[in-house]
Amino acid sequence: MSSNPESRCIQAITKKHLHVACAIIELNGAVLAAQRSATTSLPLKWEFPGGKIENGETAEECLVRELREELGIGVSIGAALTPATHNYPDFTVTLYPFTCRQADGTLSMHEHHALKWIEPHRMPELDWAAADLPIIKEYLTVTATAKKISL
Repeated sequence: MSSNPESRCIQAITKKHLHVACAIIELNGAVLAAQRSATTSLPLKWEFPGGKIENGETAEECLVRELREELGIGVSIGAALTPATHNYPDFTVTLYPFTCRQADGTLSMHEHHALKWIEPHRMPELDWAAADLPIIKEYLTVTATAKKISL
């Protein structure tokens, strides 16, 4: 990267900004983590499954489409969490997270290297994509608060 201010400004303007819906799929007290393929950007990092929101598509519609394509399942969408934006060196991503439950289909891998059901308190043990970290933090806070209220 050039130290020329003009060059940095042009790069900032042309840097791709992706808008991605992601699912925190819950089942029996566990959450589904998906490991990215070795041949994609952020290889072998863990993430919440989902995908890029297409023009004219809501985040919820995107999740329904992407989870059917990537995992072979239908979902019922629950609560929205706070969107999180992260700046990677080559692109920026804003994640729109939702809690979900599997509604139909058989979970299968079409794009990921691995899938793992993990207890929420163990999520920080995985090597997550940086953009997912604030979502994990909020999810753990929300679920801990919900447990306290239900006691």
